[in-house]
Amino acid sequence: MRMKKIFCSLIVLLIVQISFAQNKFTLSGYVKDSLSGETMIGAALAIDGKNTGVNSNQYGFYSITLPAGNYVITCSYVGYQSQRVQVELTKNVIYYFLLPPKISTSQAVIVYSRKRDANVKNTQMGQISISADRVKTLPVLFGEVDIMKSLQLMPGVRNAGEGNTGLYVRGGGPDQNLIMLDDAIVYNTGHLFGFFSIFNSDAIKNITLIKGDMPAQYGGRISSVVDVTMKEGNINKFQAEGGIGLIASRLSIQGPIKKNKASFIVSARRTYLDVLIKPFIPKSSNFYGSGYYFYDLNMKVNYIFSEKDRLYLSGYFGQDVFNFRNSQQSFSANIPWGNATATLRWNHVFNKKLFANTTLVYNKYNFAFGATQQNFSLRLSSGIHDLNAKTDFDFYASPKHKIKFGGLYTYHTFTPNILSGQQDTTVFAPNNSNKKYANEMALYVQDEWEISDKLKINAGLRWSGFSQIGPYTIYQTDSNGNKLDSTYYGRGKSLKTYGGLEPRLMVRYALNDETSIKAAITHNYQYIHLVSNAGTTLPTDLWVPSTFRVKPQISWQYSAGVFKNFKDNMFETSLELYYKVMQNQIEYKDGYTPSLADPETQFVFGKGWSYGSELYINKSRGRLTGWVGYTLSWTWRKFPDLNKGEKYYAKYDRRHDLSVVATYELNKHWKLSAVFVYGSGNATTLPTQFYIINGVLTQEYSKINQYRMPAYHRLDFSAIYTPAYKPDKKIHGSWVFSIYNVYSRLNPYFIYFNQTGSPYDGTLKVEARQVSLFPIIPSVTWNFRM
Repeated sequence: MRMKKIFCSLIVLLIVQISFAQNKFTLSGYVKDSLSGETMIGAALAIDGKNTGVNSNQYGFYSITLPAGNYVITCSYVGYQSQRVQVELTKNVIYYFLLPPKISTSQAVIVYSRKRDANVKNTQMGQISISADRVKTLPVLFGEVDIMKSLQLMPGVRNAGEGNTGLYVRGGGPDQNLIMLDDAIVYNTGHLFGFFSIFNSDAIKNITLIKGDMPAQYGGRISSVVDVTMKEGNINKFQAEGGIGLIASRLSIQGPIKKNKASFIVSARRTYLDVLIKPFIPKSSNFYGSGYYFYDLNMKVNYIFSEKDRLYLSGYFGQDVFNFRNSQQSFSANIPWGNATATLRWNHVFNKKLFANTTLVYNKYNFAFGATQQNFSLRLSSGIHDLNAKTDFDFYASPKHKIKFGGLYTYHTFTPNILSGQQDTTVFAPNNSNKKYANEMALYVQDEWEISDKLKINAGLRWSGFSQIGPYTIYQTDSNGNKLDSTYYGRGKSLKTYGGLEPRLMVRYALNDETSIKAAITHNYQYIHLVSNAGTTLPTDLWVPSTFRVKPQISWQYSAGVFKNFKDNMFETSLELYYKVMQNQIEYKDGYTPSLADPETQFVFGKGWSYGSELYINKSRGRLTGWVGYTLSWTWRKFPDLNKGEKYYAKYDRRHDLSVVATYELNKHWKLSAVFVYGSGNATTLPTQFYIINGVLTQEYSKINQYRMPAYHRLDFSAIYTPAYKPDKKIHGSWVFSIYNVYSRLNPYFIYFNQTGSPYDGTLKVEARQVSLFPIIPSVTWNFRM
């Protein structure tokens, strides 16, 4: 209660202190695409003759307060023609910037993705924004555009393995990334066991990655934020687009429900791996009936009630379905898993300076594994369901102060692991339901304050809390797991509560117009955890909450960097250093295997730390664009119950990581792209000695992650051909030719040991063998738009 009073007092004090300004007026409104009516996130508004400006927020709204007078305002956005308007501020003015796409203009224009020198001028570190159109130009596996793999090309971000979409940011695990789709948290981003992500690029408008130095508005994770925003739908005319590829096809339809008032978008994608494989499995085969496919469905509707009120309803539904049949052994298995989200958002403009967004979210992730063999059946299920309510306020107090504040509440339902089975009439059931419930809350306030032309800070304070609640029963057991006693907690009764303050501070000092130095310190709590027995993100990984046994993860990250631009912003460069410490990291005990018991009893806890440097060079204009990202880093873990208590390299550790991305516009019909990646080999644990005990080959393993696999490197190439535009044609298409792994590098996926011969006649041989997944893979995709 005391924290809430302090929080409210801070907000009132800030508003009262800053609001009383004389002879000042406000210019506000929205920035939109002139053709589709889509709002633009992060469009830059600059005032001629003044070293100040503002960016549109996540919903395209902007507000700037200035002394009375005449001003020339320039609005710009990547891929669009800049617009300059003269505004006489003798009263509050509402103005909508309608920017035409670059393709719709005949004259050559220079466009910027944000305010000039924004990477130098703002306080944010470790932030990267990518449009879906930019992602579509990069070469991809099997022709499937994937925003998560595009993020892996940034410094400080590494992948989970060959072709995998998991993100490991600055030494953190995949669960330490807050991944949101239209404000709904996505708990598993992978299709096909992680080789493709769930994000359909045709439905996506913008992707923002923040690597650890997150503002106070974000929380609940300790490594990064990936904020994905869906398109709103063309409010002016109907439009269809899609693509046909080697393993999947997609289709998106959008248009007005009521012109200039309401619009919709529906986007669907499905693989046809099951259809392609079926002809090769005859009905006489033991494996007839086996197959795999996945699908996605994105939907969004928005309605403009007035200049002050807008309503958005969006949803995502996706599922993977894997069926395996072996009639010879009377064995069958079904493995479905998937995500579903629904988001209802209300935007309200209270006045020219105060913008609010209120959101209600439902999301769930479910995994199930069912197997049957003759008279024996087994079922494993896990998942997480959330109900979430949040509200966020943007208060544009003055050109030197932008204040954000808000709060959220989430009701969690966890099913970490329920394993059951049956043989004949004997039923195996868990000795505890394992289902857990929790409340999560947060309040925050932050101020982006431009103290002078040289000094700017973003100071924020977040309070978060988490409570495991009933119904739940705690069992006391003996050393053999037999129940001795129990304690029951009724519905809503708290078992254990955690919480604390999370300060955030980012500082920028400008040396000149092209150079600045920045520093940041952030403190984060994470109350839910993904516990994995593997090195990649698989649907079998378990989400578990903080409980009376499991403490929340806690991190402190310290970072500093130099940012400099060259040649009128054509080249953007940065060098960032970071150091991160993490408490209450979770792993399974040595030798853990799934059982009917609560998996919490098999956890061990330790600490981790990571440090390194990140170099980023980006060429943003010209026929040749692209970037170079290089990371030098170390990531450690130390658990009293693992590796004899000695520190060891985390499975996310990678000493060197290099990405080179280039796109070249050969002419108006051909665009060429190439990607080269190099990374030090993954840390791994291998057998060091082999023994023959009672005729059985037994292995003795090394210390945890004592060895390294061979280095990973790969070159990809793509060419996009766009025929000449003909206005009288109804369908406009383009061809994407892509080659994944051009020189067919056999990169290691995992290593196993093969045994041949017999120990009894001296012919026994044990050889290490490497498994590689993807050689050179060409693909072709036809994209179309109507």
